[in-house]
Amino acid sequence: MPVPPWDGRPERFRPSPGFVLFAPVVISLLVQVPAAIGIAGWTGAPWSVAIAQVALAAAGPVALLGARRYPGPTVAVVAAAALADVALAPDLGPPYVAVGFAIVLAVARGAVIWAVSSVVVAWIAAIVLGPLLGLSWHPFRIAFTTLALAVCFGIGWFVRVRRSRVAEYRAEAMRRRQSAEERERVRIARELHDVIGHALSQINVQASVGLHLMDRDPEQARTALGSIKETSKSALDEVRTVLGVIRDGEAPLAPQAELAELPRLVRGIRSPDLDATLVDRLAESPRRAVQFAGYRIAQEALTNVVRHAGASQAVVTVERVGDDFVLTVDDDGAGAAAVVTGDGGAGEGEGSGILGMRERAALLGGSVELGPSPLGGTRVTARLPWAGAS
Repeated sequence: MPVPPWDGRPERFRPSPGFVLFAPVVISLLVQVPAAIGIAGWTGAPWSVAIAQVALAAAGPVALLGARRYPGPTVAVVAAAALADVALAPDLGPPYVAVGFAIVLAVARGAVIWAVSSVVVAWIAAIVLGPLLGLSWHPFRIAFTTLALAVCFGIGWFVRVRRSRVAEYRAEAMRRRQSAEERERVRIARELHDVIGHALSQINVQASVGLHLMDRDPEQARTALGSIKETSKSALDEVRTVLGVIRDGEAPLAPQAELAELPRLVRGIRSPDLDATLVDRLAESPRRAVQFAGYRIAQEALTNVVRHAGASQAVVTVERVGDDFVLTVDDDGAGAAAVVTGDGGAGEGEGSGILGMRERAALLGGSVELGPSPLGGTRVTARLPWAGAS
């Protein structure tokens, strides 16, 4: 049996729909029917009148069964039964509590016009017909009954407002959950894009090196194959970690990449056609979140260099400038336009890789900028708060 979603209220304060439907019916029957029987016996009413009084006392509560689907007609029927009961009973009649429940249920479900028109017409008719039928209407009784009806309308309005607020709260909670799920999907897509894109770029570069040197330098070709094996294994571990979180919500199976992995990252993209260098000017390491973001930004920037820039040289520099961690990736390739439009093609704007770098930096309160490099190609500059996001 599916479990209904929790709406933020303790379980003991969440009445079931069956309770809301049948409780007013049962309470009204227990109050009105015994009272009608007792009053009929005490006053010595004829059998026909006593049976009519008991039938009217039961008619209103039974009519409440339709309040969920037809709250408007239900309050009209109950008000008519109460009017008939008042006209038939002596001055000392049973309290017709079904009217109060009908008013509350109708107003709470939005049938305000039905409730107001039905109750006002029935009450005015009772006041007018009372003296004509020989009933004594004391001013205090009229005022008290009018006040009781007004209180029922107030309770119904309170219930309606509360239900509306609960519905708004649930809708807002659902929107927040969907927004969180959307952000998580974007994060996972970004992780997979960075991991798979960089790994395939490295494998492509090293495979080209191996094929080029297979005959004339087998040892170097063997080194390239070993690099392919290491890159593919690392990529599989990272992909398995991301997929494990998607499937089971488990903790990462492998530690997140840090700046200490940058030398391995730079070595992995080196080839006879591309010389990559790491310049590390850090005396200490920033927080883990900054290291992870910096590593991924460097990974994506180097992937773009390999795939799109056509560069022969790349330089990765990490340093601390004031309260910022600064990462720069320079190349001597085709320039910023080729890198910016690399994922989407020329003229289509920034690709998903550039957007992913900017999003990673923005999550920590940093930024990523692209511009010309002193080497003649593109410079990617990432500035991240040293202490991470506040």
